Amino acid sequence: MKMLSVENLSLHYGAAQALRGVSVEAALGEVTCVLGRNGVGKTSLLRAIVGHRPISGGSIRFDGQDIADLKPFERATRGIAYVPQGREIFPLLTVRENLETGFAPLNRGTRRVPDEVFELFPVLRSMLGRRGGDLSGGQQQQLAIGRALVMRPRLLVLDEPTEGIQPSIIKDIARAIRYLRDRKDMAILLVEQYFDFARELADRFAVMERGEIVQKGSRSALDGNDVRQRLAI
Repeated sequence: MKMLSVENLSLHYGAAQALRGVSVEAALGEVTCVLGRNGVGKTSLLRAIVGHRPISGGSIRFDGQDIADLKPFERATRGIAYVPQGREIFPLLTVRENLETGFAPLNRGTRRVPDEVFELFPVLRSMLGRRGGDLSGGQQQQLAIGRALVMRPRLLVLDEPTEGIQPSIIKDIARAIRYLRDRKDMAILLVEQYFDFARELADRFAVMERGEIVQKGSRSALDGNDVRQRLAI
């Protein structure tokens, strides 16, 4: 089932056009990976989807409804969770308090941290009382993903979760993404530069250059050299 449908999306920063007619989809039980080098518009696309940037044209539909005019908190309430590039955890709050910031879009009766957060990232349970700023980069990334999962999302949007992360934690994050995909009740949209990570996880992919989608396809197409060469240029 298609959860997210972005069609012919345009986005400007002043006179500069960051996105040009971008179309991408994300379905339940699948990982859609958006690939591309720095500065091609990947983060702008995610910010448009979660409501952090207004669009200039096109449409964003979530679960069949047009959400382009909704505020970020309204999109979060509908089930869209965002893990931004750089993690953006609260350094002076404890791990527990950071996780509880994910309660904001939830009804009062569901405001608890799901057990699966600690099953996926056991280190968080042992660090509940530590400040977020005292965690390593990899631990902060796990915390940021855990905070998003507290929201019980139906669409999980991840912006370069492997950036600056040690290999052992990259494996933990990959394992968590596979688990969430295989539950079949969540769509995952992943922006990534790390080709091998994307190839391992993506069911579908799209490659961006200069604000446009220049190639898209299913996982099998990632086995060729075209995508790798586009990322290396």
